[in-house]
Amino acid sequence: QLQASGGGLVQAGGSLRLSCAASGRTFSSYGVGWFRQAPGKEREFVATINYSGGYTYYADSVKGRFTISRDNAKNTVYLQMNSLSPEDTAVYYCAKGRGIAADTRPRQYDSWGQGTLVTVSS
Repeated sequence: QLQASGGGLVQAGGSLRLSCAASGRTFSSYGVGWFRQAPGKEREFVATINYSGGYTYYADSVKGRFTISRDNAKNTVYLQMNSLSPEDTAVYYCAKGRGIAADTRPRQYDSWGQGTLVTVSS
């Protein structure tokens, strides 16, 4: 139900925009989160947005560099990533929340996309 795309190889300092496309008419009724998992590391929270797009929250590691947004008419959530560094290399996952709120906790999400790989070279 969720399809993440937009990953790829980029040089340090570059930008990428990830997309999370959802099927279903009620996508606009749910918060959405982005998480990432680097090789050998646990999954970590990146950014979240509430159902309307009126509230967003970021991990400290990406604050000021990443922007989460949504277009409910297109059933799509975006993650604009700027000033990328090799530390941002990971598989990025989007997830649909259990409710309308934004949330940093993975257990508050009940549907996950397949992930898209972001590789940042130094």
